[in-house]
Amino acid sequence: MTAIPGERKYSAIARALRDAIARGEYPPGSRLPGENDLMRDWQVARMTARQALAVLISEGRAEPRKGSGVYVREFRPVVRAGITRLAGGWADGRSVWSAEIEERNLTIDHLDVAREEPPDRIRILLDLPERERDAVVRRRRYSLDGKPVLLSTSWLPADIAAGTRIEQPDTGPGGIYARLAEAGHAPAQFREDLRARMPEPDEAKRLELPAGTPVVEIARIACTDAGRIIEVNEMTADATAYIFRYDFSLE
Repeated sequence: MTAIPGERKYSAIARALRDAIARGEYPPGSRLPGENDLMRDWQVARMTARQALAVLISEGRAEPRKGSGVYVREFRPVVRAGITRLAGGWADGRSVWSAEIEERNLTIDHLDVAREEPPDRIRILLDLPERERDAVVRRRRYSLDGKPVLLSTSWLPADIAAGTRIEQPDTGPGGIYARLAEAGHAPAQFREDLRARMPEPDEAKRLELPAGTPVVEIARIACTDAGRIIEVNEMTADATAYIFRYDFSLE
């Protein structure tokens, strides 16, 4: 394996294992070399071997099994970077998913776009006037590598979204946020609330969840720099399909 100048030993081991997984040397469900194997083969300390395996676990490529070892995941979860995914990549025509899916196959296998009277909780958040009964709503089901992972419903004010490409099935490069920016309502602030719960029967059916599998409910609001809420997005995610990651700086 070609060395990378300045690369830490544990990172090099993780890279080698990652490449071996990609080549199929360790298929889904197979056991990866253990700490003792890595110590022997790479002539490193136990902590270095442990750090290498921890990298693959943190990436969602592998999972530890108590008393057995570390195994390649049958389905690799999406590492959902809650802050960086919303950092404005849509301005370059990229979707908020692009940094997460790598070369994996993401599809929207169910899509419905309509104008509807929203529930009271949505009307209040969007601050819709009483005379404005409808909002634009986009309902999607996302599947990754053929597995349903997320149900998503976006509500947008009709005075902004109606008659635009947001009402079309294909919103174009950069998605909804790029179209909002073009209309002079660029998202500048976001808030996400997450809570874990058991799914409703319809959610379990649509996400094809095994019995007893929890979901993560994500409620996101997007605001302009003037503070107007321009989207309310309610999502239901298969909890086993995601790693939620939030990076912070204290500086």
